[in-house]
Amino acid sequence: MIEPAHAPVLEAAGLTKRYGTTVALDRVDFAVAAGEVFCLLGANGAGKTTAIHLFLGFTRPDAGTARVQGIDVAVDPLTARRRVAFVPEQVALYPTLSGLENLAYFAGLAAPARAGARDFLRVLDDFGLPETVARAPAATYSRGVRQRVGLAIAVARDARALLLDEPASGLDPRAGGELTALVRRLADAGAAVLMTTHDLFGVKALGTRVGILTRGRLTATFRADELSHADLQAVYFQLTADPPSR
Repeated sequence: MIEPAHAPVLEAAGLTKRYGTTVALDRVDFAVAAGEVFCLLGANGAGKTTAIHLFLGFTRPDAGTARVQGIDVAVDPLTARRRVAFVPEQVALYPTLSGLENLAYFAGLAAPARAGARDFLRVLDDFGLPETVARAPAATYSRGVRQRVGLAIAVARDARALLLDEPASGLDPRAGGELTALVRRLADAGAAVLMTTHDLFGVKALGTRVGILTRGRLTATFRADELSHADLQAVYFQLTADPPSR
């Protein structure tokens, strides 16, 4: 298994989660260092979202450990959660509040707000949201704009790790490309990014390393630049194919 060259910000060690008789994750090991984008590929039900939830402390592992900057999430979930930002498939904002107000609120949950409105406006503008948009109610935002606000919240919180669960799902090609560029910029600035996705093209454009989950097991890990898109597609289909019926 190829691991990052630097100390990991996110680390899964023997991570296992069961729901009744179903094994959602089976002894999964990987690590993500600052500046990396680790893309978890897999079919629906492969365990991708479960991995994200374990790093967020939304659920506890049955075995193994999820660590954020060396902190065991199951032991100290609040401290670990302050060091990560989460952008789900559908970013939930308070619809009657503006993007600016949502940003100030969610940034303040992580730590006492030291920044003012002008600082938050600069962050939003840096993500392509001018003041007229930033002060508009979130109910008026497209899906792509909500995703931008979600990434802006990560920056305002100064999160060391960014967890993205199918962030480009449902976005049009232009919005998806813009999202890819923004995430790449955050990684280049030093964030460790763990992203779940079905998008093979997006993995090649954004990922540093790729892991393929197959029915809860991490069946392959490699650098994104090691394979062409055609080869990546072939490997993905081979590893995620349904087992033959008996």
